[in-house]
Order: sequence, then C-alpha cells, then structure tokens
Amino acid sequence: MNVMITGATGLIGSRLVKILSEKGFHIKALVRDKVRAQQLVKEPVEFISGDLNNESALEEALQGCKYLFHLAADYRLWVPDPESMTRTNVEGTRLLMHKALEEGVERIVYTSSVCVLGCNADGSPADEDAESTVADMISPYKKSKFLAEKVVMEMVREEGLPAVIVNPSTPVGPGDSRPTPTGTMVLNSARDGGMFYADTGLNVAHVDDIALGHLLALEKGKIGRRYILGGDNISLKDLFAMTARITDKPGPRFKVPQFVMYLAGFTGEVLARLGLVKNPVATMDSVRMASKKMYYSSERAEKELGYTHRPALEAVQDAVYWFKDQQMLD
Repeated sequence: MNVMITGATGLIGSRLVKILSEKGFHIKALVRDKVRAQQLVKEPVEFISGDLNNESALEEALQGCKYLFHLAADYRLWVPDPESMTRTNVEGTRLLMHKALEEGVERIVYTSSVCVLGCNADGSPADEDAESTVADMISPYKKSKFLAEKVVMEMVREEGLPAVIVNPSTPVGPGDSRPTPTGTMVLNSARDGGMFYADTGLNVAHVDDIALGHLLALEKGKIGRRYILGGDNISLKDLFAMTARITDKPGPRFKVPQFVMYLAGFTGEVLARLGLVKNPVATMDSVRMASKKMYYSSERAEKELGYTHRPALEAVQDAVYWFKDQQMLD
C-alpha cells in the first residue's frame, strides 16, 4: 500500500517513517536533499527531490498513493523574510492538497500544531475548541501554521478534502538531529543544568507517541476534526530539572526576570539582522510566547483514536541518551 509523506527527515516524520515501514507500507517521501535524506532515514523509502512549491515533484510523489501524511513545514523562531515561510507553509500546503485531490488520495493526515490553538488564561489545559484568531499568532511561524490549517479546513468543507488534522504539542525524544528549539533547550540543560529558566510551561510528549498518533488519526480520525497529540503539562523549570538530574548537573536555580528576557530577545534580533548570528537564542516573539503557560489536553485523541502517551520524564531521558550516543553532549 503506497503512502506519501512530507517532512520525512524531521523529528516526528522520521519516527513516523519507521512505524509505517514496520507496518508494511511502501513509502514515498518528498525531500529537498536526497543524499541527506538517505543519511538520516535508514528505512526503505522512495525519495523524490523537490519542495512544496514544486508542482511536478508533488505530482510524482503522489502518483499511485492511497494516503498522504503532510508534516513538512518551515519551523524557525527567527526568519528574516516571513514571506518565504508563508510560501512554504501556507501556499505549499494549498498546492499539495489540490494535487492530492487530483490524484484521488483517499485519506490525508495534516500536521498542524497546538500553537494555532488558544490558551486558557487560568493555566488549565486547553482543548481543540480553544478559540484563537490570526491576530493572536505571535510569530511568523505561528501565523503561517494558523493560515495553513485554515486552508485545509476550508478545503474539507468546500472541496471534500479527506483530511484529518492533528495538533502535536512539543515533541521530545530520539532522532532530534537538527535539533528543534525544544530539543536545543533539552540539549543545553543536559550540558550545563539549565541554571536559568523562565516562568512558563509547555506540554511535552514523546516523539514516538506523537508519531503513532498520526497513524491512529489515519485509521480512526474523523474527516475535518482536530486531535491534540500531547503529553504531560510541565513548567520549564521542571523540564530543566528533569534533564539536569539525568546528566547529574546542578539544575535550574535562577528565574529570569521579564525585562531581562525582553532585552535578550531584542539583542538576539539585532544580532540576527546584522548577520552576526544565524539562529538567535531568543527573539522578541519567543519571549512573548514564554509569557504564557501552553498547557493542553489530549482527551479527545485518547477517547476517539486510542492515543496514549508516556511520562515526560521518559521522553526527556530518551532524548538525552540519544544526544549522548550522537556525541552531542560534548
């Protein structure tokens, strides 16, 4: 059975490829760099070179496929040209969905994010019905994901697109080769104990649980319905403390005041605009995001899909041990 996947070399995508391969799927993957993809993905995959704005590559990748998993996205905290992110995340998604309809793909799982959902002011876990608007989207990435999900939802209603939407929270675990922004925080706190922390919180899920949730959404999800694929809601201080204990480091001790965070974000953006750093540690958008506790509930996915998640500690342990095996802790 043929399945097409975008984002196969990403953190969630690479773990999903492993699951699909074990289930006996023939996997076709759209990738920018075949050589790099072959180094990162060890499972048997038919790689097609191209990107989300390459019409002929999309047609080739989708040909003969019954299912589609769309995970690829431009995910950066800092981007000098937000329009390039919009072209990839929004217009690329639109083109891919149209091509999937033309090819007669029977079922699609579109990977959105919890970042497009609202947060509860009292810090309680939000669900799939938490309202938000594009004006609530703080960063170019969040805005692009909000608009891309809107494209998918509109095509479900107006064109019969057979898509299920999943909203992963924060994936943590093995295979984070880039690493992701959260993986970078785990890696740094494993190295030095995460001495400084912000008063914020996030939902942490093992990447393998999120990847399996994608397959469950394909098998059991309702067309046009959202499913949060999450894990444990924990404070950033507790995340750093977990990581520090694993590597026997002292752990977090100092809460960073808001004004210091804003100064760091401002400085990071100035350095990036001057070309002195490529990926600033903090930006104004990341500081604004850190002012909220981004807690979520996976109850709908648990009830309707049979989704389960392991403790956040296990996700962090597996991430740290993988970083150690890759000699990234040095």
